[in-house]
Amino acid sequence: MIASLKGLLDAVAEDSVVVEVGGVGYLVFCSARTLTALPRVGEAVALKIETHVREDHIHLYGFASTAERDWFRHLITVQGVGARVALAILSVLSPAELSGALAAGDKAMLGRASGVGPKLAQRIVTELKDKGATLEFSGAEGGGAARPRGGGDGLDPALGEAVSALVNLGYGRAEAFGAVMEAARELGGVAKVEVLIRSGLNRLGAAA
Repeated sequence: MIASLKGLLDAVAEDSVVVEVGGVGYLVFCSARTLTALPRVGEAVALKIETHVREDHIHLYGFASTAERDWFRHLITVQGVGARVALAILSVLSPAELSGALAAGDKAMLGRASGVGPKLAQRIVTELKDKGATLEFSGAEGGGAARPRGGGDGLDPALGEAVSALVNLGYGRAEAFGAVMEAARELGGVAKVEVLIRSGLNRLGAAA
């Protein structure tokens, strides 16, 4: 199975690229987010790869970050979400935004993706709600902040610290994540950790 590709970017299409490795061109399907992060044709490129082998084809799906590939793997476990729908979701939502939408139960955000109607959005939220906090904070236990991964894929350190603080107060990661993300969206810009914690507590208190 192919897990990654490093080579030269040979061509770019609407939903795919060709990566030349050792004289062989590999067709790789990508989200719009990954496509916009690519270098120019002829330059070196590296992609994380998910390989799907079927009786009638072998498809490669490429991602600019490990986080995006991880979310792709989770999304396609949901009934009704195939590879193309998963790529459509990842085209309109970064991994951090997807985590926040799931934690907050925000079906409207998921519905921005082509092919995702209200029923499918609800199913995705129901089945993957707890995955958001797990993926975003897998390396942030013990009070540390989640490190930004660049390109909009990771969390601002203040968000990670605020969620960790709420978890230390006894709240679940998923509900803490949702409360902090809602607070961040409402406050806008770069909010201080104390403000995010206070606003998150207010939301959690109101929901109790």
